[in-house]
Amino acid sequence: MEGIGIKEILTVTITLFTVIDIIGVLPLLIDISKNSGEIHPERASIASLIIMMLALFLGEMFLSFLGVTKSSFAVAGGIILFILAMEMVLGRNIIKQAKEQNKATALVPVAFPLISGAGTITTILTLKSQYNYVEIAIAIIINVLVVFLVLRYLNFLKDKISESTILVMRKMFGVILLAIAVGMITKNLQLNIQ
Repeated sequence: MEGIGIKEILTVTITLFTVIDIIGVLPLLIDISKNSGEIHPERASIASLIIMMLALFLGEMFLSFLGVTKSSFAVAGGIILFILAMEMVLGRNIIKQAKEQNKATALVPVAFPLISGAGTITTILTLKSQYNYVEIAIAIIINVLVVFLVLRYLNFLKDKISESTILVMRKMFGVILLAIAVGMITKNLQLNIQ
């Protein structure tokens, strides 16, 4: 196995941080917290860690077993992100949330698909071609720690950020998320057609 490099770990960490975009989804997390009650930081973080580690070690094998290509998986993830982005931009709930969802808030939609969704999983699968397992695993752990801290202090952030600021951030990040989703869908649709 190749040596573990600090530069490589830093590169993978920044790449995953950008894709996870915990700062970008902050308005959505605050919104979920207000509508559904408490988000459990420990459960969400552990679930995200498990999903990402499974993607790292078993992802390609699982997709191959199901007969699903990475690009098809990315298109599905792009559609989910597109719907979430439309909710943010329009200020409407496109997907009706069941009352029972309060119990599952840590897992759906926080751990999956917001933190460790198709975009994150696809990125992890892609990074495997350039970096070794240990470097990616360390980067995943660092990102999960950041996610935990943000979720842990979400109520503090919620109290410090005004409603109008949350609304502006929500619309702005909704448009950014919409652009990412469209890019993910079109890029991977082209890969499926080729």
